[in-house]
Amino acid sequence: MSPQIEILVAGGGIGGLAAALATARAGHRVRLFERAPAFSEVGAGIQISPNVVRVLQAWGLQDGLQAVAAFPDALQVRSALSGRTLGRLRLAGRAEALYGAPYATIHRADLHQLLLQAVQAQPEVSLHLNSPVTLAEAETDGVALLTPQKKRIEGDVLVGADGLWSAVRQALLGVQPPRVTGHLAFRAMLPQTHLPAALRSTCVTAWLGPDLHVVVYPVRGGHWLNVVAIVHGEVEGDLAQWDHGNNASQLLAVLSDCCSPLQDLVRAVPEWRLWALCDRPPLARPEDMAQGRVALLGDAAHPMRPYLAQGAGMAIEDAHALCRALDQQAIDLPTRLRRYALNRWQRCARVQARAERNGRVFHATGPVQWGRDAAMALLGERLLDVPWLYAGDPLNPLPDA
Repeated sequence: MSPQIEILVAGGGIGGLAAALATARAGHRVRLFERAPAFSEVGAGIQISPNVVRVLQAWGLQDGLQAVAAFPDALQVRSALSGRTLGRLRLAGRAEALYGAPYATIHRADLHQLLLQAVQAQPEVSLHLNSPVTLAEAETDGVALLTPQKKRIEGDVLVGADGLWSAVRQALLGVQPPRVTGHLAFRAMLPQTHLPAALRSTCVTAWLGPDLHVVVYPVRGGHWLNVVAIVHGEVEGDLAQWDHGNNASQLLAVLSDCCSPLQDLVRAVPEWRLWALCDRPPLARPEDMAQGRVALLGDAAHPMRPYLAQGAGMAIEDAHALCRALDQQAIDLPTRLRRYALNRWQRCARVQARAERNGRVFHATGPVQWGRDAAMALLGERLLDVPWLYAGDPLNPLPDA
């Protein structure tokens, strides 16, 4: 176990809790600051592929994950227009055999709660709610945060896990507004028993259509169904707000040419949340993830489109890699954080770029759409599997600084 480091974490979402858990398990002292009055997550599902499940298992969370997640049988891709199956990838059993861990789907709040409970069990972690902080100072011998009450908080390392609109990122890299993608996400979650039998599912299903796609999968042990529909468009108002209440009328209008099963599913959902998707261009250098004694993690570093289902996963991988870098006792802390960034930025940039490309493929029209469908029918599993991602290991030896 390395000598104890005083770690300050800004942000209490999945990334911040993951960073707190990983570093506290390594014996470091952690103080986490969350601006909200309570730890919470909105009702949305996320997919956690084997590369992420392996990290959660390494943190001792296998039993907790097993209790709250679902483990889909397969990933299937269907045409939103005709309803026919374009391709299929078996998940159950296959993921464990190839990648050492299952493919899971989970309610975002359940994953957040699982991490929170694990963090609360760590004696070296203190959690502070109602505590927005800004970076006051980052020197060679430490970092300092400032609260709205002008209280100064000092530590050895600062981890900015404060999301898309990160104040830590702004202090480190300057004002760089997120990129508005022009895509809207309608999200909903409901018990499967509220649906007709024909609409219930044990699979991840992606319905692909012109300028839209819909993804459906089970969560909460398979008892609930998560639905997300992504279409082209803009919303009015503050983009920093996570969601906006909405009904299905706009979505049904967009889906008017789609097959009946898909329209039936949308009509069966009683309530939707809507928000505009934002991201940033793929990381271009390690300095975009760490400088001096300050490191960025998750959406603060590399917000991405959800078309590879890796946003939360990359934050969890970041946390594991950060912990490993901090354990390199023979070098100073700024160099350890640089090694963290060197170990992460290219993988995260590749995921960002692949997610953006997937969006274009999912929403293709005309000849590109026809070519996509033909390739899917011919290659199936080969196109849907992502070995470089699922077999990727955030615990690989760190490169030299």
